Amino acid sequence: MGRAHVSTHESVAGRYRLVEILHRETDLVCWYADDTQTGRPCMVTQIGLPEEPDDAAGRAPSRVLRTTEHMTRLCPGRMATVIDAVAEAGCLWTVTSWIDGTPLGALLAEQGTFNYVRAARIGLELLDVLDAAHTVGVTHGELSPGQVFVRDTGPVVVTGYGLAGSTPVARLTAPSYASPEQARGERVGPAADLWTLGALLYAMVEGRPPFRDRGRADATLKGVDRLPLRTPLRAGPLTQLVQGLLRKDSRERLTREVVREVLTRVISEDPGAAPPAVPSPRLRAATALRGAGREWSRRTMVLGTTLAVVTVAVAVLAATQGLPGGDSGADAANTPPASASAPGGPAASGGAGEPGKPGDGATTPPPSATPTPSPSGTGGLPSGYELYRAPEGFSVALPEGWQRLDTDRVSDLAYRVTFGSEKDPRTLAVTYSERVGADPVAVWRDDVEPGLERSDGYDRIGEIRATTYQGREAADMEWTAEDDGTKVRTFGRGFLLGGGRGFSLRWTTPADDWDDTTSKEALRTFLRTFRPASV
Repeated sequence: MGRAHVSTHESVAGRYRLVEILHRETDLVCWYADDTQTGRPCMVTQIGLPEEPDDAAGRAPSRVLRTTEHMTRLCPGRMATVIDAVAEAGCLWTVTSWIDGTPLGALLAEQGTFNYVRAARIGLELLDVLDAAHTVGVTHGELSPGQVFVRDTGPVVVTGYGLAGSTPVARLTAPSYASPEQARGERVGPAADLWTLGALLYAMVEGRPPFRDRGRADATLKGVDRLPLRTPLRAGPLTQLVQGLLRKDSRERLTREVVREVLTRVISEDPGAAPPAVPSPRLRAATALRGAGREWSRRTMVLGTTLAVVTVAVAVLAATQGLPGGDSGADAANTPPASASAPGGPAASGGAGEPGKPGDGATTPPPSATPTPSPSGTGGLPSGYELYRAPEGFSVALPEGWQRLDTDRVSDLAYRVTFGSEKDPRTLAVTYSERVGADPVAVWRDDVEPGLERSDGYDRIGEIRATTYQGREAADMEWTAEDDGTKVRTFGRGFLLGGGRGFSLRWTTPADDWDDTTSKEALRTFLRTFRPASV
């Protein structure tokens, strides 16, 4: 990048006198300036251009002017009016009319963190702009805290359109907010902007970007591409949304429709919140231009919107069920409890499977058959079920006559409780651990499965799948094995509570009974009613 040293009172293009630095981030400096021709204040953004000889200096200004003019017509009031753009002293200088707002990065530097409601409101306003742009095929590609201006009155204002693709550099500004596909030098699209929206939400609630700046762009981009995401600790009901946006695989990120549903719900559930601002007619018209293929995501997303946290989980789950390859698409950073990896032959059973997974050979009930959970997890219990509250700290509805068959403990760090009946060959096992890993799929594959492979007749059914359960990251695995000469089938699910804690469930039945109506009902009931206490 260019390393031009520019000080105050110097002029750009012989016209714009730099007065004061308003905000600075990696390879971007935002200046307060005076337009000496008009006498009016303006804002000048300085971005270093690549040092390698190429025609970037000639391309960048015209591209910025052209793209921003298009976006200003599409999103009036949401885009800064670009007065001029010039390449000078190894930098691209973009001049805009004065914005009555503060760069998001400057606010974060001053205030540290935002509460999740304020973050959701800013995120929703930013999504309005992205939505309109993506509908007409425009990707920002350079979003960062320095490109989003927060105003006391009115929605946020976005700058920086036209920068992406104007030079051979993968990311001109703020590489710690680049998407993994940008970091790999791949062609980017709307999913890159959704990643950065997730990174901005993360930064607002956590006070730092999800991947830190390492001083050199190449090192920072390498970290974005390869390092695991640090679990957000202050995101509240935005946690699953942020993790769903920050999926390394762009095909697995949440859709704009789901993002809007979750952000709107988080804002509306805040007791002191005013209704979210209604987009302008032009924005509404642009947003309405959806392909018919998106209707499935919208219809699925709307299923169940009663409680704030439950709604977030349902919306995220609904979106990810439609991802390519049959994966649930929920963020795979969750982990089944590590202690659940003890060799758990067929008798160590339990767990309800996610309905309707394609291509895995499962015959779990369809989504429509799974009621929306009540706050207590007890609403609408099927006839013949009773709620059991375990002293260990969880509750679940069990068939009448079922009881604890066995309890295993590893000090105070882990336990497994197996439920069943002497007259019923089916079992449910609930395992808790305070020592969980970082990837639920990897735990099933690397910790659990090696022990299961020593069981008689073990055979995994389909792939281990990342999913979301009750708004938390999870992973499912299904298999068959032999138990005293009987072929049994088990569905396992592990999910995180946070702070290193997690539960796993294993549900086992004779394989011949897997499709029985009573077995399907049991799966639905366990899945719907299992609740950890006080979380």
